[in-house]
Amino acid sequence: MSLTFTLDPAVTPVLRDGILDLWADVSNAGGSVGFVPPVTAEDIRPELVKHFVAMAEGRSRLLVGLDESGAVAATAFFSFNTHRLMQHWVWLYTVMVHPRHQGRGYGRDLLAAAEDAARGFDGIDAIRLTCRGGNGLERFYGSCGYKEVGRVPGAIRVAPDDYRDDVFMLLPLG
Repeated sequence: MSLTFTLDPAVTPVLRDGILDLWADVSNAGGSVGFVPPVTAEDIRPELVKHFVAMAEGRSRLLVGLDESGAVAATAFFSFNTHRLMQHWVWLYTVMVHPRHQGRGYGRDLLAAAEDAARGFDGIDAIRLTCRGGNGLERFYGSCGYKEVGRVPGAIRVAPDDYRDDVFMLLPLG
């Protein structure tokens, strides 16, 4: 089975709650999506609201993947640059696939759908993202065509004695 991807879906209570549950489940499974376990959907809600505000203002767009039952199984948020010299590339944030779907190739499918979507954005030549070092994510993104273009050692503190690199990745679309 595969996921069905939609760019800019209508934000309904069902979608909102599905994203909150996905984000909490990914975080609690050890996913590198801005939180450290344990976390609840209510802990995440303020961050999701920020994403929705950015979407309403046209600064961000949402790509969502639904599984065969219609449940939210994957997400990625695009964020556009406002600096006039950097408007030719877009950030990809909060890239998530539900843990129950891990190992099925859905992460690759999500990144391919994000690439396809970005190719449809006027004037966008590349996708940038960051990932937390120490989890092998840079290898995964590298296998999907992204190149490591920078690294800030110890920039992410996940615990008082656990610092991780902030790894910058780039996917040229040209």
